[in-house]
Amino acid sequence: MTLDIITDDLLDGVNHGFFGRQGGASSGVFSGLNCGFGSSDQHDIVAINRSRVASAMGGTADTMVGVHQIHSADVITITAAKPDKPKADGIVTATRGITLSVLTADCQPVLFADMDAGVIGAAHAGWQGALTGVLGNTVDAMVGLGATRNNIVAVIGPSISQRAYEVGPEFAERFIDEDPLNARYFAQGTDDRMQFDLPAFGLGRLRAAGIKDAAWTRHCTYSDPARFYSYRRSVHEKQADYGRLIAAIRL
Repeated sequence: MTLDIITDDLLDGVNHGFFGRQGGASSGVFSGLNCGFGSSDQHDIVAINRSRVASAMGGTADTMVGVHQIHSADVITITAAKPDKPKADGIVTATRGITLSVLTADCQPVLFADMDAGVIGAAHAGWQGALTGVLGNTVDAMVGLGATRNNIVAVIGPSISQRAYEVGPEFAERFIDEDPLNARYFAQGTDDRMQFDLPAFGLGRLRAAGIKDAAWTRHCTYSDPARFYSYRRSVHEKQADYGRLIAAIRL
């Protein structure tokens, strides 16, 4: 039951982890640590997986909170662990003992901390949320709890990489219309297709929000099926469903 937990030096001093799929109780296409109740996996099995994550974080399932992710720029502030999951894609807290979590399967899981202020955050940043501002809004919410931009560090966990993220011209146009400088996040693919660098775009958004210390762990979800779930890979392989990875952080 050894869990695969990726950490980053930028977040030293706060309990955190980007969890791979090893060490879980799920089987079939979900084989491993599927933490998504929104999948068609057995609810009781997902609960076991989530309990293992919560324990690894030094807490319990009851103190590990998340949100009902909707690919938005919405961020909520949590002061107590509650069972309900409001619709949002970012979550912040200054309350010790709460584990913040987000689920992904190609999108960016982003963990934030200001260790001096005792404020943490987590965000689910797919292309839509990243484009519309979820990362900057998470930083703003942390500042509202007493964090300072100069002290906030942020790490992007396992995400789909540029070489695996093929998009159409209309996708690229949407980003370039928003800001012509966004063209730097696209490389020419086959014919009219483009390759989008989601993690680089996320890092750019973090820097625009005033975060000086930000990094990507450089793990590609699509390219490592033994270690990570991937929505896009599941579509290409015509699988009926896919597992969800979890990222968590706890004061």
